[in-house]
Amino acid sequence: MGRGRQKAKATKQARDMKYFSPSTDYSALQRELKATESRASRHDDPVEPDYSAYEDKYADQFDDEENDGGTRRIG
Repeated sequence: MGRGRQKAKATKQARDMKYFSPSTDYSALQRELKATESRASRHDDPVEPDYSAYEDKYADQFDDEENDGGTRRIG
């Protein structure tokens, strides 16, 4: 007997949530979005370090994947 009452209550709550439409304060939403945009524009992207000095330093230790001599198994 308890499950039927529980299911009816859950159905009622789901229906109430589905058709509930609160009043939206669009001016407050606009202010919030505008504040977020201004905060995002103030921050600069972090500068990525220059790794060009290390680019060729270790290149001779590793072979290219294309020149593996046919040791790759296919199939």
